[in-house]
Amino acid sequence: MYINPHIFREYDIRGIADTDLTEEVAEQIGKAYGSYIKSKEIIVGMDNRLSSERIKRALIKGILLIGKNVIDIGITINPIFYYSRVLYGIEGGAMVTGSHNPKEYNGFKLCKGDHTMVGRQIRELKDLIQNNKFISSDTGKVILKNPLKEFQKMVKEKIILNKKFKVVVDCGNGTAGIFAPAVFRNWGCEVVPLYCESDGNFPNHIPDPTKTEAMRELIAAVLRGKADIGFGFDGDGDRIGVVDNKGNIIWGDMLQILFQRELLKKNPGEKVIIEVKCSQSLYDDVLKHGGKPIFWKTGHSLIKEKMLEEDALIAGEMSGHTFFRDEYFGYDDALYAAGRVLRILDKTGKSLYELLADAPKYFSTPEIRALCPDEVKFEIVKRIVEDFKKMSNLEESGIKKVIDIDGARVVFENGWGLVRASNTQPALIIRAEGKTEEDLEKIKGVLENKMGEFPEVEFEWE
Repeated sequence: MYINPHIFREYDIRGIADTDLTEEVAEQIGKAYGSYIKSKEIIVGMDNRLSSERIKRALIKGILLIGKNVIDIGITINPIFYYSRVLYGIEGGAMVTGSHNPKEYNGFKLCKGDHTMVGRQIRELKDLIQNNKFISSDTGKVILKNPLKEFQKMVKEKIILNKKFKVVVDCGNGTAGIFAPAVFRNWGCEVVPLYCESDGNFPNHIPDPTKTEAMRELIAAVLRGKADIGFGFDGDGDRIGVVDNKGNIIWGDMLQILFQRELLKKNPGEKVIIEVKCSQSLYDDVLKHGGKPIFWKTGHSLIKEKMLEEDALIAGEMSGHTFFRDEYFGYDDALYAAGRVLRILDKTGKSLYELLADAPKYFSTPEIRALCPDEVKFEIVKRIVEDFKKMSNLEESGIKKVIDIDGARVVFENGWGLVRASNTQPALIIRAEGKTEEDLEKIKGVLENKMGEFPEVEFEWE
């Protein structure tokens, strides 16, 4: 049986549902994961995509065939799935989810130990399948459980608010819409729901709060309703997008400024893990407030792994993933992150706009996803890293250094540009930032010229 090798990515398994994730493939992944994980019981959940039920059934069949029991928690979001592992004390967990991707995608987030599996471990699963090395035992059984009430009680107890906030919640018809409005109401908020009806066709917009076009209706609703704040969520509830009371999008890196300032007041000198796509303003603000910023690779699994390695209490990504070990469990929970934002507003009596008014202001592009085939994207990025490193030796290039922990973060005197390969889509991720608009345009020009050397890349600035 053929399995597309490109579905085994750096921090999850992801592909086109109808062609890459057939019942046969999903069953093989279930058998491999069940053989790989030591846990005798494995929690399985799924998002609301049209293909998820089919894929989940096949995954469970594979797990049962090698003798492991399945705790089926049904349709859920990643934060509830992650919490169920804490609640039930079970290491094994497999979530069927396409996350923020278009409706034709789906995939698996797989857990091992304290975090989700990463590159080497995922490749070992692929090897088990290719070599047909599965354990054999009596057939396991399925146990149905629902951790929703316990999750709701937990987040309600952790976030206590005195003010009744007016909050617009846009879930893009993703799975978060089933759960998010109730969580906000339990916090005492007045909720204005936007596309919170579950619909795996995503008829209004893809549930991806990193995309400006997916946030436009949220912005309009916040301004129209004079809301205190707006929150957008991705398809499985682990990414957050925020709109302040003046209709400004607060991207993930700016949101981290809010969180790390609160953290560093309580824990001076604490390490803060910063994903490589994030603004220099976040890095500078961490230093200003006495923290120790550490750049790291993109990816929820990689960030969580680094946070544990450094014993850090907080980490964040440009994409809206935020990881709290401060007062929480260390996984990315967009609902809890929203609660932390509201708690900060409540305690300070200020709006989000006011709280971030003194943050360093640079000029930046959004995160650009340039289509590029999986077969060539890593080789193209490797060549780009090499080219920019050679250029950095030339004084006239203006390049001060190249940070290559994940692609090329090319540092100039007055800004930076980034090119890296996506680990979830056939795409390159491109972003630029400058201290002035003129600096930004110069850096954009450098990156645009470089992208023009590769006809395989479909690239244009938004």
